[in-house]
Amino acid sequence: MTHSPQNEPTIDKLFDLTGKRALISGASGYLGSAMARALAEAGASVVATSRDLDRARAAAAALPCPGGATHCGAVLDHIQAEQLDEQFTRIVDQAGPIDILVNNGHDAEGCDWTDITAEKFTRQLSNATGYFILSRLLRNHAVERQSSASIILLGSMYGIVGSYPEAYEGVCAASPVAYHALKGGIVHMTRHLAVYWAKDQVRVNCLCPGPFPPDRISEALVERLRKKSPMRRMGRPSELKGAVVFLASDASSYMTGQNLVIDGGWTAW
Repeated sequence: MTHSPQNEPTIDKLFDLTGKRALISGASGYLGSAMARALAEAGASVVATSRDLDRARAAAAALPCPGGATHCGAVLDHIQAEQLDEQFTRIVDQAGPIDILVNNGHDAEGCDWTDITAEKFTRQLSNATGYFILSRLLRNHAVERQSSASIILLGSMYGIVGSYPEAYEGVCAASPVAYHALKGGIVHMTRHLAVYWAKDQVRVNCLCPGPFPPDRISEALVERLRKKSPMRRMGRPSELKGAVVFLASDASSYMTGQNLVIDGGWTAW
């Protein structure tokens, strides 16, 4: 196979999402809003979803619109798996075909291993169920259209490594065991779906953030986490923007089943 530099796409073209439509769950959240902005800034039309329609519409209205992109807000609750088929169909009817899915929504559970119930543990794992159902809906949607698609699942550094007990002791509950089980499952589900759907031109990758604590988190905990990080600081939401555009765009066209870790070096120890 020959390759001609004259025919290769430029960097601008590889990262350009103009003409693409992206669906992102949890778009009004701390990290979700930054990733939604990134997709919009790269030219995509964004369907910003939330469990609350007003929040979804506000998130969409706040996005930039370069190159004639159009954004909209829609209700989507990935925890209610039985509703996802209807909600996804409604979104497509409202917004048009979807090319990119960012599974970012998260229903949190703060109980640690000492007090979490079986019911709460199972509910936490239902985040992964919702991610799978939405991913399958997009895969089927792409195949029906005879089009390619990119799916991004949100994992976590805590799907790769355990936490440091001393970072939490005396400050707050231990890092939730169900969260670790959930995120580890999402990382591996990414690999599984990727190898089955590669022949369908549907890429599936995982984005694993490290410590990106919102302002409401205890400063004492943040200080302890800083000491565990090689970069000695926490992540900023804007530091996920380049990664999500890379995974969504043709810049990563030969990448599937991979886990992109943005953690300030945490998992490199």
